[in-house]
Amino acid sequence: MAGKKRRVRVANELPKTRRLAIKKALDEHESGGRPDWDRSSDWKDIRFLRKRIKTGEMRTVHMPLLDVDMGDSWPIPIIVFHGKRPGPVVTIIGATHGDELTGPSACTNLLSSKFTEPGGALDPQSMAGTVRIVPVLNLPGYRSKTRYFPDGRDLNRAFPGLAKGSTTSRVASMVKKNLIDDSDVIIDLHSAATGRSNMPQIRGDLSHPESYLLAKAFGIEVVLDSKPPKGSLRRVANQMDIAAVTYEGGGANRLEQTAVKVAVHGCLNVLKALKVIPKNPSRPRFRLNAGGSTWLRAGEGGLLDMFVGPGSIVTKGDVVATISDPGAPGLSVDIVAPENGLMICTATNPFVTAGTPVGHFLPVTKHIELLKTQMDDRGILIVNGSQGDAIWREEEEMVEIKVEGDWSGGSVDAEWNQINAEDTEQEEADS
Repeated sequence: MAGKKRRVRVANELPKTRRLAIKKALDEHESGGRPDWDRSSDWKDIRFLRKRIKTGEMRTVHMPLLDVDMGDSWPIPIIVFHGKRPGPVVTIIGATHGDELTGPSACTNLLSSKFTEPGGALDPQSMAGTVRIVPVLNLPGYRSKTRYFPDGRDLNRAFPGLAKGSTTSRVASMVKKNLIDDSDVIIDLHSAATGRSNMPQIRGDLSHPESYLLAKAFGIEVVLDSKPPKGSLRRVANQMDIAAVTYEGGGANRLEQTAVKVAVHGCLNVLKALKVIPKNPSRPRFRLNAGGSTWLRAGEGGLLDMFVGPGSIVTKGDVVATISDPGAPGLSVDIVAPENGLMICTATNPFVTAGTPVGHFLPVTKHIELLKTQMDDRGILIVNGSQGDAIWREEEEMVEIKVEGDWSGGSVDAEWNQINAEDTEQEEADS
């Protein structure tokens, strides 16, 4: 019937253990207003890193990553918006990995005059709570165009850190003390590591109720139910019962404007959902809650020619890539889609050996036609927020699709990055 609201439909279920864990956590969780966020509560100026920030003020404060008297302390700029009314502390972080540029670009866009001028979306005079934007967390890595800190370690595997530990561990300790401990909500903006590219997606532990609600509030189609890797910022935050999600979009050492635009849109969506800024958040037409995936691998070694990119909607039997070898002219091998679904990540490095992962694939057999109603002329899923102003939708108008399975290796990126696989193996050995 025309005009009738569509009910939420559930397709393939998440794995039973995860489904039960999520349901139990949500049933036990009472999501309500915090007394200190109440509009009638006392709301004052704040001090951040010994700097006073008045209500209704935006101020840039520099935080040293290292506590030293000699050498570079790597001071990073943190832009703080302290609203006129009570509300949550929301921390938005870019470049935890120095070569991932989606976060820095998205944060820079959020800090443009379009949003911060009087009457703009981030005008602190009309804001509730406190918003802290960190465009570049890993400053030395950003300067040297590398993922890591100068001691060769990954900051997002070093939390909670040690004040007297390695260089990266000391930085993690400083970040935890000054940015994580007093946050209510954390959005960590990332890109894929070198050699691949991600379509815009949110990752969160859906059995952590506040993170589940935060993942939904971001307002995009692909949500991966992902337990945080050992040593990650997100894991430490969740252990402290702080809502935290990871946004992934684009690839390392490159800027993909669609990924940046979706990141900006998603951050504003979260602030609207939390009533930090005015207006209603927008929601996608459907949401894919994925608890597992399928990996497409090279069967032979050679040069990889990808025919699809991240976000491509493919049908069973589609040739998504070919592998050829200059040493064996005339011979090639096709890689085909095993079923209908969505490519959430694809390789960008053309050099492969037998077994190399070349695509991360979400099987979406039942609702593939629904996805196709929202794809562009290249067969790419149009992500909410990537084009113009999204239309606000009620939750009950949205189709919810659940993709069953388990993450190969125990985490979303285990097949791409051995660090994640090693963490999982160690956890299994310890359990």
